[in-house]
Amino acid sequence: LMEAAPGGRITTAGLAKEVGVSEAALYRHFPSKAKMFEGLISFIEEAIFSRINRIMEDGKASDQVEQILTLLLAFTERNPGITRLLTGDALTGENARLHQRIQQFYDRVESQVKQVLRDAEFKEGLRTQATPTLTANLLLAVADGRIAQFVRSGLTTLPSQSWPAPSALLQPTLSRLPLSCRTLPPTPSRAWCSLALRPH
Repeated sequence: LMEAAPGGRITTAGLAKEVGVSEAALYRHFPSKAKMFEGLISFIEEAIFSRINRIMEDGKASDQVEQILTLLLAFTERNPGITRLLTGDALTGENARLHQRIQQFYDRVESQVKQVLRDAEFKEGLRTQATPTLTANLLLAVADGRIAQFVRSGLTTLPSQSWPAPSALLQPTLSRLPLSCRTLPPTPSRAWCSLALRPH
């Protein structure tokens, strides 16, 4: 229903019709429409954070950020209707608690990215130009922008389109020279060191 009617307000009558039951039957399972949305948000949280936890278990920290952002974009592309929840488009006029849940979702993803960036400094000697907090916020803003563009286009402009080219463009402005390279004098050796350790 959310995919078929982008920009439209979701009603319990519409939901009941979509699943082929009466409104009364729907309310026997969910006491309110807000509870229905909360169930969908819980599904989003479980799907995303269970996979983020697996991403953070292994591999280079510099690769994990890319994988987390790709996961977020791929999820929204595969679940276009649910994506309207993530942008708030389907929550117009709904309980403020639902909007807070969405904000908390993004805050949690951003916190995970920030932790990966901090780990990159300690484990790989890679530091961001700005603080990990500011860098994580910028990266999430890029992903969030592509998701919003997806919904705004009527679900036609795919979030993964040309990805990961945008994040690759940001990379030179995000990372400082690796710590292990900075002990070298400003010679060709230092330049090669930087290129060798720069994440691809």
